[in-house]
Amino acid sequence: MIYYVGAFLLIAIGIYAIIIKKNLIKILIGLDLIASGTNLLIVSIGYVKGGTAPIFSPAVLGKAVKMVDPVPQALTLTAIVIGASEVALAAAFVVLLYRHYGTLDIKKIRSLKW
Repeated sequence: MIYYVGAFLLIAIGIYAIIIKKNLIKILIGLDLIASGTNLLIVSIGYVKGGTAPIFSPAVLGKAVKMVDPVPQALTLTAIVIGASEVALAAAFVVLLYRHYGTLDIKKIRSLKW
């Protein structure tokens, strides 16, 4: 249960950062917090208390053993790799915006003319 609370807290903090903050770096951190909260939520859904790794061996065959679902873990690993690529690309855009405009404040960037 605590994992769900932590996941929703991370997502809420990320949404707060995106909506309230005006600095592009802080918005980027908010996006990453949302991705981390989502990953934690997916892994928490696949968690089984007292479960073992889903590896079949001669010792496990024939016994009633609770196993953890590996699909959410695989999806989360994929999401982590994609999220890292998205953050790197967004950070590159932030650097380019800073070089072009000289600021990271969204309000100032929006008010500037080309």
